Amino acid sequence: MHKYLQKEAFNLNCLLYIFKTNRKIRTCEGGAVLKRFENRVAIVTGASRGIGKAVAAAFAKEGAKVCLVDINEKALEETVKALKESGYDVFGQLADVANRTQVEAVVSAVCTRYGKIDILVNNAGVIRDNLLFKMTDEDWDTVMNVHLKGAFLFSRAVQQNMVENKYGRIINTSSTSALGNRGQANYAAAKAGIQGFTKTLAFELGKFGITANAVAPGFIETDMTKATAERLGVKFDDFIAFNQSMIPVGRTGKPEDIANAVLFFAMEESSFVNGQVLYVAGGPKA
Repeated sequence: MHKYLQKEAFNLNCLLYIFKTNRKIRTCEGGAVLKRFENRVAIVTGASRGIGKAVAAAFAKEGAKVCLVDINEKALEETVKALKESGYDVFGQLADVANRTQVEAVVSAVCTRYGKIDILVNNAGVIRDNLLFKMTDEDWDTVMNVHLKGAFLFSRAVQQNMVENKYGRIINTSSTSALGNRGQANYAAAKAGIQGFTKTLAFELGKFGITANAVAPGFIETDMTKATAERLGVKFDDFIAFNQSMIPVGRTGKPEDIANAVLFFAMEESSFVNGQVLYVAGGPKA
């Protein structure tokens, strides 16, 4: 295990070095430094809060034009407003990711506004946790529709534009719960499905210059994990402390930790990384 951790630490340090050094040397005529995702267009679903918000902000800060998609109108408006006030080229689209018509309308709006789509981050998610004997059909269907059907609909909708441009990055949000978790039969199945879906996209789309990868977060401090604590009847601070005690790096994750991993998969330098699942959990999970 010690040698395994040393190897993983070395690999991560190499990635960090590449990320930092390449960022410094990207220049245009005249010597001005280009931001990493200058002239790239990204769609991020579930972007009004938590991980999605951090991902959208990270892309915007690195020069990308970003469409933020969410079903929570108020939260979406607030997030888009804050990013615009910071000078970023972003806009919001209210949509249910499980609704084909709404998904295709979002993709059409992005293409009309920016002329292309380079990056898709399928991050929208919900939880309807319960033990199997208490879980309803609606609990199951809601989670499957948002996570799996949503990723399918958006990926299918953007792939035509990406294929035409012979370039694309699709990054899906899975979870360590894909390995199984008590009270999350629906969520675990959906997140495991995301991994299989990701690998299939990699096979089908790789020849067109499109890569598909997934990030599998561990315990991340978000509204979703706060809701889990409430369901369990424990204080969020106590829930954080309990999970932190089991994480090798000695802390829980922040949304920005996941955003950093997503940006790695979206980099041009990551073009040979395809069909992979990266567990971002503070220690080995699979």
